[in-house]
Amino acid sequence: MELNASREGDVLTVKLDGRLDGANSAKFEEALNAEIGEAGCPVILDLGDLAYISSAGLRAILLVTKALNMKGKKLALCSLPTQIEEVFKISGFNKIIPIHPSHESAAKAIS
Repeated sequence: MELNASREGDVLTVKLDGRLDGANSAKFEEALNAEIGEAGCPVILDLGDLAYISSAGLRAILLVTKALNMKGKKLALCSLPTQIEEVFKISGFNKIIPIHPSHESAAKAIS
């Protein structure tokens, strides 16, 4: 898994590439929390290049979402490949974390 983060104003965009699974979910969670920082900021996870997500990866995203919610900040997902979006729908995570078709719509929703 590769994680690339960039900031546009007060919104943090994180692009994931590869696989998010049990082998790297803790590393992902740690790296993302470090990028977010103590005060927190709205986050967009761009999953357009994510090839696979396991239950451990879902759990890591859920934990980051909960931590942001406790700080009064939002997390949104965007650009999910069909198979990744299906995993979020089957697991019910699409009811917990907003999913947007594009980065632009996600940015508009959490700003």
